[in-house]
Amino acid sequence: MPLRSPLRAILLGGLIVGALDGLDAVIFFGLRGVSTIRIFQAIAAGLLGREAFQGGLPTAALGVVLHYTIATTVVAIAYLLARRIPALTTRPILVGACYGIGVWLVMSYLVVPLSAANSAARTASVVINGIMIHIVGVGIPAWLVARKAPRTAHRVTL
Repeated sequence: MPLRSPLRAILLGGLIVGALDGLDAVIFFGLRGVSTIRIFQAIAAGLLGREAFQGGLPTAALGVVLHYTIATTVVAIAYLLARRIPALTTRPILVGACYGIGVWLVMSYLVVPLSAANSAARTASVVINGIMIHIVGVGIPAWLVARKAPRTAHRVTL
């Protein structure tokens, strides 16, 4: 059943992607002794730098807002691409998996290095987990939402 509003589809997709990716981070890094607050402070550190780790709950909350903003942006880009190139919606699992890898590459090698966050060394398990969650929890859900959203002629209006 198509979602009636492009904005509604994008926001719902952002909530789903943000929840899946956030839950993965909380579980994966939580099992390695990192607190939930620190995980989201690390996201806020992209904006605030190392000071984010001294800000307590307010900077963790900022991290949550930033996390969901990024997730919603990722879904919005998938939505716009799907509207522009409808053939991409015929195989949402395959396209979503490729999109997830692309999002991981952009985040890992462009967004994070250009942010105020201090990039930590990546272990093989962090890289593998990051790629897998971006395939399963980011790319595929983003494309499933984009595929279900209503088609528009040549213009997308939010």
